[in-house]
This record gives sequence, C-alpha cells and structure tokens, in this order.
Amino acid sequence: MPYIIDGHNLIPKIPGLSLEDPDDEVKLVELLTEFCQKTGKRIQVFFDRAPTGHSRVRNFGSVVARFARSGQTADDAIYRYLQNLEGAAHNWTVISSDRMVKNGARHSRARVIDSEEFARTLLDTLYGETTPASDDVNLSADEVDEWLGLFGDAEGNA
Repeated sequence: MPYIIDGHNLIPKIPGLSLEDPDDEVKLVELLTEFCQKTGKRIQVFFDRAPTGHSRVRNFGSVVARFARSGQTADDAIYRYLQNLEGAAHNWTVISSDRMVKNGARHSRARVIDSEEFARTLLDTLYGETTPASDDVNLSADEVDEWLGLFGDAEGNA
C-alpha cells in the first residue's frame, strides 16, 4: 500500500530533523528514499511551497516530492490528490497528525496513520530503533497471580 505523507507534519516527529533547517525537506526525502529501498513501498510526500527555481514535482524514484501551488497548502494538495485518485484512494495510506488532513483522507476512504506512529516505523525500519508506544505490559490473570505469589500484593500480603 503506497503512502501519501504530509511532509511538514512529519518532519518535527523525527529526531534530528527540524522545520527550522533550510534542508529539512531534502533530509526527509533522503530518509524516505532509504525507507522505500528497504520496504519496496512508494511514497508521495507533500510540502507547502516549492523552493525558488525548482519545479513543483520532483521525482526521486520511489519517492515523489510534491510542492503546493502558490496560495495553497500541502493539506489542500493532499486532498486534491486523493480526490483525483477517486475510488483508488482506499489503496493508499495517508500519514499525518493534522485533523483536517486525516478527516479528508477518511472521507476519501484512504487509510490513516498518525505521523508519530509512522516516525517510529521509519526509524525502526532504518535503524532498528523505536521508542516504545507505552510501558504497559499485558499480563494474563494467571501471570498476575504468579507475580503476586512471588512478591505479594499491594497490602503487603505474600
């Protein structure tokens, strides 16, 4: 399933990338290209404005960077892209934590993944590093009883 990525929404979720960096888009595209090489996925990544002197669409193999037209946002461009996909939008996954982008994706029947979750997947795929989503551990009732038997319960009973 190919991805549509809200680029400026994903950048701050990846350690080492910053929207303040003038090369943030290039660095994200490099990471995404490596991700595609390892996974065989295809990606359309959307940004707000094309750098001066560059075209609005730049092809990097499995990654295509798309820059919104002047006066429009990447959010608008993502929604328009999904509309152009028509019924095929359900074959795509949209990566964004922006509520409006996610609502538009769901309206088009595309799958949605939050940027934070995708950032963990990206880092795990590239470096084998992820930050656990939570410290919760699911134990069965028997396992809880076994631990209580070994260490006692909250009231200090063993």
